[in-house]
This record gives sequence, C-alpha cells and structure tokens, in this order.
Amino acid sequence: MKTALIIGGVVVAVFTTVISTGAITSVVEQGQAEQQAQAVSLRSCNASLGPSSTGPAGSGAGDAAGLTDEQRGTVALIITIGKQRNLSPRAWQVAIQAGMTESGLRSLNYGDRDSLGIFQMRPSMGWGSKLEVTNPTYAINKFYDVLQTVPEWEQQRPGESAQDVERSAFPDRYHRWESMAAHLIGDLGQVENFTGCGTGFGNLLPAPTQAAGGAMQFALGQQGKPYVWGAGTDQQGSYDCSSLMLQSYRSAGITLPRTSREQYKAGALLPVEQAQPGDLLFWAYDESNPATIHHVAMYLGDGKIVEAQQTGVPVHIRPVSWTEGELMNQAVRPGV
Repeated sequence: MKTALIIGGVVVAVFTTVISTGAITSVVEQGQAEQQAQAVSLRSCNASLGPSSTGPAGSGAGDAAGLTDEQRGTVALIITIGKQRNLSPRAWQVAIQAGMTESGLRSLNYGDRDSLGIFQMRPSMGWGSKLEVTNPTYAINKFYDVLQTVPEWEQQRPGESAQDVERSAFPDRYHRWESMAAHLIGDLGQVENFTGCGTGFGNLLPAPTQAAGGAMQFALGQQGKPYVWGAGTDQQGSYDCSSLMLQSYRSAGITLPRTSREQYKAGALLPVEQAQPGDLLFWAYDESNPATIHHVAMYLGDGKIVEAQQTGVPVHIRPVSWTEGELMNQAVRPGV
C-alpha cells in the first residue's frame, strides 16, 4: 500500500497457514456442503457503477489459467476465509482483485518502503507486525476487517472497493482483474451464477404484451456481454445502449431506429413513473431537451432496468430511481 492508513479493530488470531494445492482441493470439497449448511448472501448483477461480472465468454478464464499453484492457493484461502466469515462473494472478489494487483497473489517479504504480504500492508502504518502481515491468514482477515468499514462497499464496482482499502496512488488498476476474479469465484468457490446475471425474470413484473416480453427475454439473455460503442446490429457478441434496445425489439418483431435520440421518438410517450416492463427509459445531459439524450435502457419492472451502460461494464441489470440524475421524465413504449 502506498498511502498511510492506520487501522483499528479486532486483532485476528494468527496461526501458520501453508498455501498449497491442498487449499484448493479443500475449497472445492467444502463448497457444496457449506452452501447447503448456510446460505451465502449473493449479490445481484446490478451495481450502478459496474457489476462484478465474468464479462464476455472466457475473458476471465484465460487469465486464471495462467496462475501458479501458489496464486490459486491464495485465492482458495481468500474464499475459504470469506465463507467462514459469512461474507458475500463480492467480498471475495474485492480481495482477489486487490491481492492480484498488489502482489500477484503472493505473500511477499518485500515491497515499496515497508509494504509486505499479499496486500502490501505496511507495519509502520498500523496494519500489524512484519510477522503478521506476511501471514496469509492474518492478512486476509485484516483486509476483510477494513473492507467491512468502507461505506456501501457492496454497491460499488469491486475495484473501487479494493482502492478504498488499499488507498493506492493508481486507483484504476484494480479493475483489470475483475473478470478473472469473477471466474475464480465460480470455479474455486463453487458458486453458480454468483453475479445474479441469470436470464429468468425472477420477481420482475410480467410483460404487458407479447412483444415487450420477447424484447425483455432477448435483452436479459445478453447479460455479461461486453459494451462496445457503435457495436454492429448484425451480431450479438457486444452491444452499446441503443443497439441492445434495437436488437431486443427486433427479435420481437418491432423495428427501432439506431440511436437513443431517435428511439425516443419511436413510440408513445408516457410519464416515467408509469413505465411498464419493456418500456424504454432515457437519460439526457439536459432533461428538458431530447436532443441531448445520450443513453437508453429497458425497464423490467420492480424498479430495475437492463442496459449496456459503458465501456468496461458488461450488459447487466441494475436498480433505477425515478429521481436519479439525467433521467428523462418520459418513457417510451415501442410499437405504439
């Protein structure tokens, strides 16, 4: 860690832990039994600043395949301790991304100034003694202790929560390992669909029309695919906001124009508070001027939308508030 951070809190008991392939086996063997014994608090793929996500198919698996036994053992220990503390998979992901960024998931006995261990904790800044911060069990527990003091850490993109703990001079670097960490949670952590990015409607309201239902089903089926500005509308490998809406409604037999500004004119207007599943919501730099619209998403009911948000954030579901900034006061019902 590059910046001073003095931490108070409970002292974690230290015992010797050897990171090995045995730890990996232990996590896998314990996975199903632990999940049956206690429900892990899963978080949905809906953080407004970016979901914890596996990204496009295979994107995390490639990086994970290059890890050594030592690195995978560190991941296994992060997951094991997270489960023991009944922390959500989002916490595991934050720790994995921080550890990969700071040390390559290795318990180093060197670092910048007096930084040491998996998370490059500094004894001089109150993180613990040299012996403690280089002990993987102590370091992981300490990281979790501090993470839990970060306000709304579960509502942020994992890399941002990692930065809040680490206080690095390079805050954006933690995002690099998002997809790999998500893959490892599903692989070593034995957690199926931990991001909540399934294709079912769950508690969402039923679609009011067959066309809206078909468009919603298509959009939900694209979750996890990457955002690419200007993505082609003749392929389903990537999307921007308006191409996702265009293809979703095209699958249901309704033709929409290409851009979000044009789509605002492609249906009946109604007060946004009266939006029904399948209706389109719009965001503009000037909410009184449709010419400044820059984003569109599909309302799913139950206060949620599905969208292709921005570069680095795959297609996902997130909550929406009728009072959030830049949201237009009118929704659009395509095909009406």
